Amino acid sequence: MSVSSSTASSPSQTPADTALAARVDAVLFRAIEAQRLVGAVVLIARDGQLVYRRAAGLADRESQTPMSEDTHFRLASVSKPIVSTAAMVLVAQGKLSLEDDVTRWLPDFRPALADGTVPAITVRHLLTHTAGLAYRFAEADANGPYARAGISDGLDGATLTLAENVRRIASVPLLYAPGTDWRYSVAIDVTGALIEAVSGKPLGNALDELVLGPLGTRSLGFVAKDPSRLATPYVNDTPQPHRLAENETVPILEGAVGVTYSPKRAFDAAAFPSGGAGMIGTAGDVLHLLETLRAGGGELLPAALVEEMARVQTGNTVLPDRPGLGFGIGFAVLRDPAAAASPESPGTWRWGGVYGHSWFVDRARGLSVVSLSNTLYEGMNGQYTVDLRDAVYGAQ
Repeated sequence: MSVSSSTASSPSQTPADTALAARVDAVLFRAIEAQRLVGAVVLIARDGQLVYRRAAGLADRESQTPMSEDTHFRLASVSKPIVSTAAMVLVAQGKLSLEDDVTRWLPDFRPALADGTVPAITVRHLLTHTAGLAYRFAEADANGPYARAGISDGLDGATLTLAENVRRIASVPLLYAPGTDWRYSVAIDVTGALIEAVSGKPLGNALDELVLGPLGTRSLGFVAKDPSRLATPYVNDTPQPHRLAENETVPILEGAVGVTYSPKRAFDAAAFPSGGAGMIGTAGDVLHLLETLRAGGGELLPAALVEEMARVQTGNTVLPDRPGLGFGIGFAVLRDPAAAASPESPGTWRWGGVYGHSWFVDRARGLSVVSLSNTLYEGMNGQYTVDLRDAVYGAQ
């Protein structure tokens, strides 16, 4: 096992929490020694101060390259809060409204219901995954409607453009009337096209101007800026995780076909920018965004719009396989800790990414926790993520 960057004080010299460090270290080391994770970076901030930082295990097992704090990761759905924040910056600038009909900006985006009627889809519907869209990886087999339409989930090696992918998404009937249900979906990819239309810039440039530049998050983008720092992805297997192959499909939901991955996509400047799954970056830059939002938005967003993101937007709708959670804008929001069997405070934000990532923000306790790993799916929703959460709250 390789371990680096032990717990240390933040730049403002706040002492490390040694008890917290011991608990979290134990969780990390167990997962690596048991070969459930190849490597991970974990950062924990409390009340704006970094109280735990650890890079553990290997970024690349075959070359024995150790994980480090500046390791870059394929972020998968950790892209979603970044792109959702960019949309909210446009709202703050008065260039976009959550109640805008999407056709104001994307006039050809008119997916119909099964009966042929074309309902209005608002920006809010997209940002909260209540638009009636879906994901190809969640279909039962390779003959599902998204597969037949050739829709990309943003993780494969598709050569189509963002505009063409959005056109294909619009060609498939909606699963339900917008605003009446919740389904995790390609909606944030459509949001990426919306941001391009509103800003008049390619999505990468728009994100630089709206979010990344103001935050100074230099690692974040749609193409690997330093390929030598990019973690190698692995898949949980016996007796140890295997290296993720190009175009490998890995099931994620029971009864669903699974996600098809193209690790090479991270190096392809011609790949369309997937707002829902395509970004790359470090744990530190992800933490910086989350901390900015936790603290009220800083110079990025007014506090009222952060509160809008943090509000459960899905009413009493039960998210599939996520008891106690609703959905806000960019992330899930904890409604009922008892139902979720969680020590987190009500209102805690949480999400992750299929390449092996998990994060949460508990504003009531001033906590922001980021774990980026290179092992799917243990690092996203395996026992490691439960153990890490419990270690943060002292339940280990």
